[in-house]
This record gives sequence, C-alpha cells and structure tokens, in this order.
Amino acid sequence: MQKLYIKTYGCQMNVYDSARMADLLVPLGMTPTDDPADADMVILNTCHIREKAAEKVYSELGRLKIVKQTRARAGKPTVIAVAGCVAQAEGEEIIARQPAVDIVVGPQSYARLPQMIAEIARKGGHALDTDFPAVAKFDSLPEAHGGVGVSAFLTVQEGCDKFCTYCVVPYTRGAEYSRPVKDVLDEAMRLYDEGAREITLLGQNVNAYRGEGPSGEWSLATLICALAKMKDLRLRYVTSHPRDMGDDLIEAHRDIAALMPYLHLPVQAGSDKILAAMNRGHKAADYLRLVERIRAARSDIALSGDFIVGFPGESDEDFRATVKLVEAVGYASAYSFKYSARPGTPAAAMAGHVPDAAKNARLQELQALLTRQQAAFNQACLGKTFSVLFERPGRKKNQAVGRSPYLQPVHVENAGHLIGRVADVVIEAVLPNSLKGALRQEVPICPNP
Repeated sequence: MQKLYIKTYGCQMNVYDSARMADLLVPLGMTPTDDPADADMVILNTCHIREKAAEKVYSELGRLKIVKQTRARAGKPTVIAVAGCVAQAEGEEIIARQPAVDIVVGPQSYARLPQMIAEIARKGGHALDTDFPAVAKFDSLPEAHGGVGVSAFLTVQEGCDKFCTYCVVPYTRGAEYSRPVKDVLDEAMRLYDEGAREITLLGQNVNAYRGEGPSGEWSLATLICALAKMKDLRLRYVTSHPRDMGDDLIEAHRDIAALMPYLHLPVQAGSDKILAAMNRGHKAADYLRLVERIRAARSDIALSGDFIVGFPGESDEDFRATVKLVEAVGYASAYSFKYSARPGTPAAAMAGHVPDAAKNARLQELQALLTRQQAAFNQACLGKTFSVLFERPGRKKNQAVGRSPYLQPVHVENAGHLIGRVADVVIEAVLPNSLKGALRQEVPICPNP
C-alpha cells in the first residue's frame, strides 16, 4: 500500500473534490496519511480566491521539495501534484517555478490523475492537464468511497456564468454545469446509507442548479423537496447568488422542515456604484427586498454573507453604504475581506485602486460591526431549545458536540451516546466560539424501535 497526503485550501467545493480524488486513487493502492513526510504522493488542492493564494502554494511546495529530497535519499520516491484553481490559473508556470512538482491538474481533469501518474512513472518528467474536457467531470469520477461522517458535502453544481469582475471562478471552473438529478439522488442515498444525517449541497452558484430530471429540468427547490423525503435528513446549501434566489426556493424555506433555517447569501457591497462595477447584476435595494421576502417566508431564518472592502473606485461614501446595508440586514455571521487583484480579471485593470491603509481601516470597522452582530445573534439563543445533530465526542467524558440549525457548535454533557442523532437541547451558556447546552429530556441510549 502507498500513502496519500492531500492538503485542501479554500471552500467546501475543494473539500469535496479532495475526497473524490482520494476515492479515485484507492484502486492504485493509496491510503490516506496525515503526514506528508510519510506520503508516497502529495496533492495540494488549491484555491485562487484570496490574496497571495498562489504564493502560499509555492511556499508550501518549497517545504515539500525538502521532504521529497529527504525521502529520495532513503530510496522512497514521492510524487507531488498541484490541483485546483491555482493549477488551472498558473499551469506550466508552477513547474517552471518549482520543478519538484510532477503533476499539475485543473479542477475539470481530476479523472485523469491515474493516467498522469502512470505517464510520469513510465516516461519520467512532468504531466499537465488544465483542459476543459467535453465529458462532464462527474461522469468520469468514481462513486464516493466510505469515510462519510454525520455531516457530508455533495456537489450538485459547478462553474459560474456571472463573471463578477473580481472573480476567477469562471476562468478556473468553467461555465455553470448542473449534475443530472439521478446522479445527485443516487449519491445522496449512498451518503445517507453510510451514516450521513445532514447533507450540504454545494455549488459555485448552487441556487442556479438546473439539473436534468425524469420529467424535465429540476430547480434546486425541486431537488431539495425530493431529498427531504429521506427520513430524519437535514439539508443545507451553499453558496447562493441573489440573482438566482427564485420564488420556489424561498417557498422551500417556508415549507420544508428538513431545510435548515440558515442561508448564506453574499452581497459583497452596499453601494450601487460598486455593485455595478463588480457586475453583480443587482442593486442594494434589490438585495434588501429579497431579504424581506425570505424572512417573511421563514421568520426564524438567519443570514450570513460575504463582503469585499476597498474595491477599485470605492469611496468613503460607498463604504458607508455597505455599513448601512449590514446594519439593516443584521447577520448571524459573515466573511469580509480586503479586495485583492486576481490576475486576468477585469477589476485588476480598473482605475482607482484603494490604498492599503484605507482598506485596512474599513475592514477593521466592518469586521467589528459583523462581530457585534454575531455576538448579539448568539446571545439571543440563550434559553432557546434547538434540535442539535451530534457529530463527534467532546473533550470531556460522555460529552458530545453537535451543530444547531444555525451551524453553531453546541457542547452537551451526558450525550456521548447521541452521535449521529438529533436531540432537543436547551442553550444554557454562550461561549466565545460555541454554545453550551443541556438535553431537554433524557434520551435513551438506543432509539425506540
């Protein structure tokens, strides 16, 4: 048996892809390891969204080069592969800058990994594939292989047609593609049979899902309705675009109990001028009206979002519009970042780049506001009863850790027998990064027949 080490950067989509690459390499006799020094093959599954993403990869490759040389002196060859969005964006430049890399493979070509490994074993040198093949990526990958936890990810949609001016996804992941309904339902059933009781549906624009179903095209709402028929299965989805939030999906939040009341709905900015420059395709008022409709459909829903500060041309007035929008919405959690230019994107060539000092000050102000909102949301949970899905043992004896409907970690004593099950929990304390609760009533060790 050979050992495989995969380091995953970025989003849940990459987490899912890493698992599928591991599945793909099982027939080659590869088993996972947590130690790159023990690995016969190392894969860096990369993300190109954040600032200096590529440089972080090259820094890691420098460390792996030393590992590879050390193992070589002991007669143990090591294959190093760079996968994901940096691989797609940088291509041959990766091998030119770091010759210790053997394989560079883009997100659409993972199915060729075994062939690429065979090529370098037979001929030596390097192997590179960053094409967008005609055969759909998911048609070439094996079925998910074991290792499923209580919560699982399931990619249903990939790619993006929105072309936001700051984003590399359309160039690294390609056009929007929705997996056929049957493939999604079959994989969901496999995950369920292996113990998953919460499935998060993934996509770059997951609510743009338009999969071919048995009687025509299915929307994400239709898919969720079908998945909700599995007993005691909780459902989530991420990431959404406001332009694709249709009436049927809003109604699904109202009508389907299995769909958790937590929605990640990025807006990025609150200024119409900046939203137009980003090519987001909506105005701040459109987003606020959408939030009103969603909350009217399900009053207990919590929202999270993404924000970029310091986009080219952003003035103090534009930033104040973002703050105003955040204050109007009230987020349970959110992610905020300074704008960083991605090579090849339209925004990188725009005039009016904001100085770092201004970006830093704006980010600190925005993050302080978002932190206060998150703290207020968590504090409002005190005394409430939540259905908690227990995922793993806690640090203390017979303690278990689960997730609330709002994705908050919840620590509960005397719940070690509830891993993989849902129980009602009364929230007794709000901790810095989690909640503490107690079982509302004693739950038997074995469920009733």
